[in-house]
Amino acid sequence: MKTTTRRVSIRSAFALLAALLAALLAALAVPSFLLAQDEEKKTPPNILLVLIDDLGWKDLRCQGNDKLDTPNIDRLAAEGMRFTDAYAAAPVCSPTRASILTGKSPARLQLTNHTPHQDRFTPETSKLLPAKMVEHLGVEHDTLAERLKAAGYATGFFGKWHVAGKPNWKKGAMGDLRFYPDKHGFDVNIGGCAAGGPPSFFSPYRIHSLPDGPKGEYLPDRLAKETISFIEKNAKKPWFASLWNYTVHWPMEAPKDLIAKYEKRKGPGVKDPRYAAMIEAMDTAFGRILKALEETGEAKDTLIVFTSDNGPFLGVADCLPLRLGKGYLYEGGIRVPWIVRWPGVVKPGSICTTPVVSSDLYPTLLEAAGVPVSDAESKTLDSTTIVPLLRGETKWGRDAIYFHYPNFAWHRSNRLGGAVRYGPYKLIEYFDDGSLELYDLSKDIGESKNIAGDRPEIAKRLQFALEAWRRKVGAAMPQPRGEKGPQHVCD
Repeated sequence: MKTTTRRVSIRSAFALLAALLAALLAALAVPSFLLAQDEEKKTPPNILLVLIDDLGWKDLRCQGNDKLDTPNIDRLAAEGMRFTDAYAAAPVCSPTRASILTGKSPARLQLTNHTPHQDRFTPETSKLLPAKMVEHLGVEHDTLAERLKAAGYATGFFGKWHVAGKPNWKKGAMGDLRFYPDKHGFDVNIGGCAAGGPPSFFSPYRIHSLPDGPKGEYLPDRLAKETISFIEKNAKKPWFASLWNYTVHWPMEAPKDLIAKYEKRKGPGVKDPRYAAMIEAMDTAFGRILKALEETGEAKDTLIVFTSDNGPFLGVADCLPLRLGKGYLYEGGIRVPWIVRWPGVVKPGSICTTPVVSSDLYPTLLEAAGVPVSDAESKTLDSTTIVPLLRGETKWGRDAIYFHYPNFAWHRSNRLGGAVRYGPYKLIEYFDDGSLELYDLSKDIGESKNIAGDRPEIAKRLQFALEAWRRKVGAAMPQPRGEKGPQHVCD
C-alpha cells in the first residue's frame, strides 16, 4: 500500500511539474516555432539560393508594390524573415555574384564591374579612367559551392553565371571554361556561361550550356524545371541549389497574356508592362519549386534565400521612393529585396531592419550547414554571418558596410566613387573631385538632401573609415586621364 501511494505521489508530482512548465511557457509566450526547433533533425539543411537579375527593391507586392502580383514570393516572406535594409555588394551584377560565392568584397577581388571590362563606356569628358579589374572569378578563391561540396552536399547551378570573361556569341555565349561553375564546386551547370543576358527568353535560347527546349518554352520555367529535377535526384543527401535566374534582365520578354494584363495597370509601380509581366512569370516559376519541395517532403528541411544582384534598369522600372537604379551608388542601385525562410529557425512573418550585404551569404550559409570558417580564412573575408539575426537576436557585431565602384556602368552616367552605410547614415565619396554626400536614411530614404555640410564631423569620420577600408582590401583606384604606368592600387 505504501508503494502504491508513493507511485501515485510521484505521478502527481510529475503532473504538477508539467502543468507548471506549461503555464510558464504560456506566460512567456514562447512561439511554437522555437519549441519545434529542438525537435528538428540535426542533419544539415538543404539550401536553395535564388538570385534574381536586376530586380528592384520595391518590385514585389510584399515590398509594397500593390500593382504587382507575386503571391509565391509574398508567401515566402510570410513564412520567413524579410530584410528591409539589404544591399547588393555592387550596383551591377558580376561583382555581386563574385561576392556571394566568396564572401569577399568586389574591391578585394578587384572584380568591380560587369564583365568583360568595358572601357569603351568611359565618357570622353571624364577626368578619370576607370580602375583596372579582372574579368573572371579566379579558381584560387574558395567558393561557397566548393566548401559545401567538400562537406557532402550535392551542388547544382542553374541560370546566369557572368564571371567567366568575354562571351563568344558565335559559340553560344561561351566564355573562358576555366572559370565556369564546374570549376568552382558545382556538380551541375545548366545555363551558366559568360553572358550577362540571354539572346532570348524563349527557346531556342542559343546558350551553349543550356540545351534548347520545345520552341517557345520560357526560360524561367525551364530553369525551375531543372532545379526541381536536381532536388528530386538528390533527396537522399543534403543539396545546395543556386537558381540564379536570367530574368528580369534585358531583353524584356514575357508571356503575351501577362504583358496585356499589366498594360491595364500601367502607371506608378508599373513603368513598363513587359518588366512587370516578367516579375509575375518569375514568381509563378518559383511557386512550382515551392510546391515541389512540399511534395517531396523537403520543404521543412530546406533553407531558402531570395534576393537580387543589384537595383533595376531605370528604362523599365520605377524605383521610387529610392533614388536612381542599377549602376549607381544611390539606394536604387544597391538596396535589394532579401527574404530568408528557414523552418524551425526563422520566425514566420518576421522583419529585420539591420543592414546586411550579399557577401554575408557566404559565412551565413556555411554556418547553417555546419561548415566552419577558420580564423585564417575569416581574415580574408569582408562579410559576417547573419545566423544570429535569423535566430531573432538583436545584438550584432558589425558597424558598417562598404562599397567600391571605380568603373563606369554601361549607361556611362554614373560617377566613380565609393560609399559606406553606418547606422542610419550613408556617405558617398566621388573620386573625380573628392566631393561628399551624406544622407540620413532613417529620415530621407530617397537621398534628397545632402547633409554633409550640416554634419561635417560625421562626413569626415565616414570618409576616413572608407579610405582605411580601401587600404585594407587593396582596392584598385581610377587613374587621371593620360597618366601612364601600372595600375594604381590604394596603399
